[in-house]
Amino acid sequence: MELKEAIQEIKKQGYKTTAKRQDMLQFFAEADGYRTAKDLINHLEPTYEGISFDTVYRNLHLFDDVGVLETTELNGEKHFRLSCSHHHHHHFICKDCGKTKEIDVCPMDEVHQSLGNYAIEGHKFEIYGLCPVCQAT
Repeated sequence: MELKEAIQEIKKQGYKTTAKRQDMLQFFAEADGYRTAKDLINHLEPTYEGISFDTVYRNLHLFDDVGVLETTELNGEKHFRLSCSHHHHHHFICKDCGKTKEIDVCPMDEVHQSLGNYAIEGHKFEIYGLCPVCQAT
């Protein structure tokens, strides 16, 4: 999902797209991988002096609920990235830098066979490790 699409989706669902919200989404549009709320606050602080964790978390959860951000948990902390909903895929996520690489393989065909009469409502498949750059350092 691109920045313009994310802003449109927020508007479509009846929420305001303030300059602060657009700046938050811009941060994720430019990020290479998952980022934390702290990363976002550090980015916003020069422009929005004194921005609170509450404001940031409230907006992050709104963006997640609306479907413009994806979340994962790394090292016990929630991480966010702009949603990439154009096609079904999964991610390798670097545990050090948070960069992601798309994986087109999905294990759900086998899972559906194993759970034939179960009603599966969704899934999340992520692989964690170190990217080549982080392995080299």
